[in-house]
This record gives sequence, C-alpha cells and structure tokens, in this order.
Amino acid sequence: MDRKLLDILACPATRQPLALLEARGLEALNAAIAAGGVVREDGSPQAEPLREALVTRDRRRVYRVDDGIPVLLAEEAIATAQVADFPRE
Repeated sequence: MDRKLLDILACPATRQPLALLEARGLEALNAAIAAGGVVREDGSPQAEPLREALVTRDRRRVYRVDDGIPVLLAEEAIATAQVADFPRE
C-alpha cells in the first residue's frame, strides 16, 4: 500500500489514524475467520480471509484492503474484540 495514502487515511467511525496490520495480527484474524467466528459491524459474517488490512491506533477495529484499495466503510469494520488471540500491541 502506498505510504502517502496510508498517512492520510483515518477510521471513518473514530477518526483515528490507520496503520497496516502486521502479519501476526492478520494471522490471528484469518484463523478466527476460518473458524467462522468473525462478523462485521453490520452483523454480516466475514467469510473470506484477508490478504491485507488496516487497523486503528487503539487496535479495536480492522478494515480490509481489497486489491490495494482500503474499504473504509464503518459498517464493514471488524471489531478485534471477537478475535481471542488478536495482538493488542
């Protein structure tokens, strides 16, 4: 993902800056998705694993990145509280 773009992106719900989710967080999230235990803010299930994602500064929300394009819709955010092994730092 382009660094300049990443510098200006913010969470639409909380206005917190976003950062690229590191491999450890992505693995924990994808394991929970594979187990069928992840839903988006709108209540729909997240069935597909993520190849890339952005995370808020407080690490409470994740936004997927599809083909290099961030999907910054508040209703499609994934709350990290539902992922037991999600790294908090």
